[in-house]
Amino acid sequence: MKVAIGCDHGGINLKPALIDYLEKKGIEYIDFGCYGKDSVDYNEYALAVSESVAKKECDLGILICGTGIGMSIVANKVKGIRCGHCHDVFSARMTREHNDANVLAFGERVIGVGLMLDIVEAFLTTPFSNGDRHVNRVNKIQALEDKNFK
Repeated sequence: MKVAIGCDHGGINLKPALIDYLEKKGIEYIDFGCYGKDSVDYNEYALAVSESVAKKECDLGILICGTGIGMSIVANKVKGIRCGHCHDVFSARMTREHNDANVLAFGERVIGVGLMLDIVEAFLTTPFSNGDRHVNRVNKIQALEDKNFK
């Protein structure tokens, strides 16, 4: 598995713990930035991570900003991306299992390191259920993208 990660200045303090987790688990990753506490626009980092996942350069993506909201909005503008904005383990598990989400977004100003690691673990280890109703729903999302992103 290869994971694309990115943050803005609002998520910079959680990123080292995320990287440490990925390295300890032996999970390959690409860090798309940012790399400091100076104010930056989250858009470019969300776009870089999402495009990497959409192009299949990475299997999954993880985005961190202050709340996770801006990152998730941008990510979901990229064709082929289903970004779940999650601040609890149950939602992270369900966004993978039921929605086949391929990008996770959360906010550093909302959760701490311990909860973040639990959310990331759930997101990275939960498979898509592939049940007929879930496949049908994801296919409907894809049909909307095909219609609107020509």
